[in-house]
Amino acid sequence: MHGINTTILLSDYLIQILPSKKENLNTCDRGAIIWLTGLSGSGKSTLAIGLERLLYNRGVATLILDGDQLRQGLCADLGFSQEDRRENIRRVGEVAKLFAKAGFVAIAALISPFKKERQLVRDSCYREGIPFMEVFVDAPLSLCEQRDSRGLYAKVRRGEIKEFTGIDSPYEQPEHSDLHLSTDQLSVEEALDQLDCLVIRLLNL
Repeated sequence: MHGINTTILLSDYLIQILPSKKENLNTCDRGAIIWLTGLSGSGKSTLAIGLERLLYNRGVATLILDGDQLRQGLCADLGFSQEDRRENIRRVGEVAKLFAKAGFVAIAALISPFKKERQLVRDSCYREGIPFMEVFVDAPLSLCEQRDSRGLYAKVRRGEIKEFTGIDSPYEQPEHSDLHLSTDQLSVEEALDQLDCLVIRLLNL
């Protein structure tokens, strides 16, 4: 989409077109998927927004797929059983691929706790020629709890939420991620710099 001065975000079932300060926002010759995985509170959404802004400033059309937002719309019918979590990952992967095929950089930020399902998304992208990069956003559980502005971990500790990843539901850490960001050791700016450098190489910007 050449010459369109908008940035596109997916929320619920709707695509909202927001005014851009840039004259041109261009799709890439080939889109890509940047998949941020990690515990709740590890910093996925912060990095997704930061990366979106960096690409936005280069005129690259991007799409943020935020796990919390998608749970309110596209995946509102899903619970937190292992089966539903797997279906959640599958749906987000399919949506991300659609936008990547259209030339967008889709930035998925969701816990996605299971290795098998993350690998299925990666393999599907490779088969369809879609560049895919898995980023492990890593932080100790204790720090994630400290960062929890929504009080989710506190509710889990009080028994108000069940099957919460990292406490009473497993998180399977990536063994071969394309990038491992330890957000307890890196500032947001340092983490974004590493992420940005890798994405630039991936997109040949």
